[in-house]
Amino acid sequence: MNDLVRQHTALTESDLEWLHLLVSEWQLLSDLSFADLVLWVPTLDGTRYVSVAQMRPNTGPTSYQDDMVGHLVPRGRRPMLDSAVDEGRIVREGDPEWREEVPVRVESIPVRRESRVLGVIARNTNLLTVRTPSRLELTYLQSASDLAQMIAAGSFPFPGQQVDMDASPRVGDGLIRLDADGIVQYASPNALSAYHRLGLAADLVGCHLGQTTAELAPSRGPVDESLVKLASGWAPRETEVEGNGGVIQLRAIPLKPKGTRIGSLVLLRDVTELRRRERELITKDATIREIHHRVKNNLQTVAALLRLQARRMDSDQGREALEEAVRRVGSIAIVHETLSQNLDERVEFDDIADRVLAMVAEISPGRVVGRRTGRFGILDAEVATPLSMVLTEILQNALEHGFGPGESGTVEVSAVRGGTRSEARLLVTVQDDGCGLPEGFDPKQQGNLGLQIVRTLVEGELGGTFDMLPAPGRGTRVVLDVPVRAEKH
Repeated sequence: MNDLVRQHTALTESDLEWLHLLVSEWQLLSDLSFADLVLWVPTLDGTRYVSVAQMRPNTGPTSYQDDMVGHLVPRGRRPMLDSAVDEGRIVREGDPEWREEVPVRVESIPVRRESRVLGVIARNTNLLTVRTPSRLELTYLQSASDLAQMIAAGSFPFPGQQVDMDASPRVGDGLIRLDADGIVQYASPNALSAYHRLGLAADLVGCHLGQTTAELAPSRGPVDESLVKLASGWAPRETEVEGNGGVIQLRAIPLKPKGTRIGSLVLLRDVTELRRRERELITKDATIREIHHRVKNNLQTVAALLRLQARRMDSDQGREALEEAVRRVGSIAIVHETLSQNLDERVEFDDIADRVLAMVAEISPGRVVGRRTGRFGILDAEVATPLSMVLTEILQNALEHGFGPGESGTVEVSAVRGGTRSEARLLVTVQDDGCGLPEGFDPKQQGNLGLQIVRTLVEGELGGTFDMLPAPGRGTRVVLDVPVRAEKH
């Protein structure tokens, strides 16, 4: 719509915002009218109309099988469009049109903003299934007529009331028509069922909806006056009401077809099961986060015990082995700490990599600087946990065996995401400028416990590949290639 309006019309940005506000609301008009809506706007030179938006009803058959957006028609071909623009009134004159052997009644509703007519809504009703209307259909049509008059007068949609139609109640979910005093004139079967869910035992017709709703919603102290006013339809608002184990979502729409409030529409939806599932998910998420938090605390306790034991060791070899175990436990604890702060089992691994790099650098025998380039991105927990251990072992091995006491140097961790969305891969390179590998060293056959852990985790648990080779010039390069699930955006 933005491109069509800016390319073909003289409307301002504020006019375009008004049209967006209208389009966000007009599913309501389409459903109440049982009709297709097409928004036509005069072109810059005033000789044609361009259709910039279209809506089909959820409550009846469509009148248009094709998409009308982008069509241009010359002025004079559709006289009702001309009359609506020139006279600023709703035009209903004329015989039904026949489209592919289907009779269609066409009406034109001017779209007014302040004192100007920005365009016209063509309301197209498929008459093929016309029959004697029920009380529900008559209420729908009368409410649609009131809304159409408000659009023509520039009083609908309501400024500053942007509505998310995916989250708000729709016509078919439940509808209540109120008079000017807030007394229920009509309640659809779905609306009545929703109020029965709240604990209402009687019929709604004849009741004051605001007072009835406030009585059904449990509260401490006096009746909630704001809820009484909202449910009475005095202002365009949305709220949720909970009572008797049920939850309903309300949306009030004041009706002022001639500038004076004659009543209100209240759309409502029973969201009891939806809210129950949301609460279950919140409880589940909180439980999972608490579990990760406790696992992290337990791992830190284990690390503290190992560290305490290491201080009591007389053997240097035994002390070093325990300190290595402390770092391995610490790398897993970092992952669980990150998971305890998330709503899902996925983590931003860049922060974990930086923390592992800092933790391992503390044991550097010299002045070795560590740095990271590239992005690991978001990883699943089942990838992040073994990868953090692998990274810890590789960094620890590089610092311990690549540099002697007092030596300076650098260790760089590089991460590159690649592959396709369905088969994403992560390429990790750890390179140092230390003394390099011993001559004839085979990482797949030789190495200490740390390298054995790396091979087992990378090939067995992560399903990737691991290679260790001399770096160009000086030092050692370790390359990991592991499959990962693509990031969600």
